Amino acid sequence: MTEARDHGGGLDQAMAHFGGARADWIDLSTGINPSPYPLPVISPSSWSALPDRSAFARLKDAARCFWDVPGQYDIVPAGGASALIAALPRILEGGSVSIPQPTYNEHRAAFKASGWAEARPPDVTVVVHPNNPDGRLWDGPFDTGSGQIIVDESFCDVLPERSFLRHYSINGVELKKSTKSDVNDKFDGTPPIILKSFGKFWGLAGVRLGFAICAPSVGANLREALGPWQVSGPACEIGINALSNPRWATETRARLKAAAQRLDNLLDTAGLDLVGGTDLFRLVAADDAQALQTHLAKRHILTRIFPYSKTWVRFGLPGPQTHWDRLTQAMNDRP
Repeated sequence: MTEARDHGGGLDQAMAHFGGARADWIDLSTGINPSPYPLPVISPSSWSALPDRSAFARLKDAARCFWDVPGQYDIVPAGGASALIAALPRILEGGSVSIPQPTYNEHRAAFKASGWAEARPPDVTVVVHPNNPDGRLWDGPFDTGSGQIIVDESFCDVLPERSFLRHYSINGVELKKSTKSDVNDKFDGTPPIILKSFGKFWGLAGVRLGFAICAPSVGANLREALGPWQVSGPACEIGINALSNPRWATETRARLKAAAQRLDNLLDTAGLDLVGGTDLFRLVAADDAQALQTHLAKRHILTRIFPYSKTWVRFGLPGPQTHWDRLTQAMNDRP
C-alpha cells in the first residue's frame, strides 16, 4: 500500500472531525489564488470531442508567449504539474537524485517509487523555486556535475523576473550566484526542466493543467510517458484564454502582493514570527503548530502544518473581506 502524503486541502477530513458544511469553511491550507481567473465561455465541442493537434498547438503557443520561452525549447502540457512530477523519474536516465529538504513531498515520492536513491553526486537535482513551504529562492550554483536539473516553478508566477527561464541560453543556462555578486555559473548541455503550475497563480487548481519547459529530447519522452490527450479540451480553452491575458496577470501580481503584506500584518499582530513564503502563502512559527491549527479548525478555518516541524504553520491568502474578518477574530480569540 502506498503511504499517504500530507498536502494542503482535504476539507472533507476537516469537516468529518470539526463539523460544518463545505461552505462554512475557509481553506487557507493551500497556496491557491483565492480570486481565480474568470472562466471564459467553453465551446460545446470542447466537452464532446477529443482535443485535436491545433488545440494543443494553440495552448503551447500561448504558454510560449506568456513565459517568453525561446523557440529551441519544447513545452509539454499535462494534467497538472503533479502528472509531470510523477512521469519525470520514469523517463530520465540515472539512479541518484538530490532533493534539498524540506520541500514539496511529491518529488521525493515520485523518485522513490521509480527506484531512485538520494545520493551525491546526483544524476538529477530537484529544486522548488520558490520553495514550498518556506519560499526560498534558488540562485545556484548546484552541485550537479553534468546532471539534469529540475526546477519546480509552481509558485514562481508571482515573481516572473526570478524565473530560471530568464537565464536560458542556447548552450545551457547562466545562473547568478547572488544578487550581490557579478559572478555567473554556466551549465552547458541539457538545460533545466522547468515545471509550471496553472492552478496556483490562476486559482484554477481543479482545471488540472501544468507545463514542462525542456529540451526537445526530454519533451518527446514525456509525451510518450503521458500518452495522448494529456490535457482536456476545456482545460486547453481555459489555458489559452488565461495565458493570453498578460494584463490580468500583472494586476493579479499587484493584488496578491498587497494581500500578502496585509496577511503579514495580521499574523505579526497575533504574535507569530514570519519564517518565509511567497505572495500566495506565508509560513510562520508558533509555539505549538498543532494547537494553533486546531484552534482555527474549531472555527472552520483550515491551515497547513507539517510532520517535520512542531512550530511551522502555513497560511494561504483569505479571499473576501468576510474571510479576513473571521481570521482576525479567530486569531484574537486565541488563549
